[in-house]
Amino acid sequence: MTYAVRLWFLATIAGQLMFGMYVAALYGGAAIHGDLKGWNAVMTHGYVDGQRLGNAATGAHLLMSAIIMLGGALQLIPQLRTVAPVFHRWNGRLYVACAVAAGLSGLYMLWFRGAVGDTVQHLGTSLNSVLILVCAFLAVRHALARDFAAHRRWALRLFLCVSGVWYFRIGLMFWLAVNGGPAGFDIKTFTGPFLSFLSYAQYLLPLAVLELYLRRVRGAAVLVALSAVVTGVGGVVATMGMWLPRM
Repeated sequence: MTYAVRLWFLATIAGQLMFGMYVAALYGGAAIHGDLKGWNAVMTHGYVDGQRLGNAATGAHLLMSAIIMLGGALQLIPQLRTVAPVFHRWNGRLYVACAVAAGLSGLYMLWFRGAVGDTVQHLGTSLNSVLILVCAFLAVRHALARDFAAHRRWALRLFLCVSGVWYFRIGLMFWLAVNGGPAGFDIKTFTGPFLSFLSYAQYLLPLAVLELYLRRVRGAAVLVALSAVVTGVGGVVATMGMWLPRM
């Protein structure tokens, strides 16, 4: 089990750091150079002339996403909790605050700014945001109660829920790599049964594997190892195909 978890951790850390640097380079770089329309290079309705509230929500969401990807993984390192507990606490507070802000701004962008996909996908992503809020509340609640065992379980669930949009991307790229191109969905409309499935699987599947791992269910190590392989392959394909070319 230990080796499977380490493999998953390394694949996740590498993929999320790369995604965080991509968000910072593409969207942060565009903002620094005063080219906010550069947000539209990848994102639908990233910047819209005259929509100050919507543009501010998008900017906040992007900033929170970069912080989450670059700082969230640090919370999973047990040695860091032991050596630098103060940093762990303050980084955790920042992480939770950013997770809540990203979840709320993501809901606004999804339903009021326009997004690719259909209603089924939007409902799946909305449920992801709701679970982020629930997990954040319970993680903080147990930390304040000094029930650190329960706190760590809910913090892990929060991490996986917050990682949903990232899992969607690497899951999609893994699927494209395995099938040699689009399968189960229309690339032009970005709709289809596979994308509907992935909109929910992006967080429900990792959460299911986590629950089996926490309960030490037989076969959980195999599932964790398989998750690590999918995460690693999807992360490499996403890095080479989407993120590095735009950094």
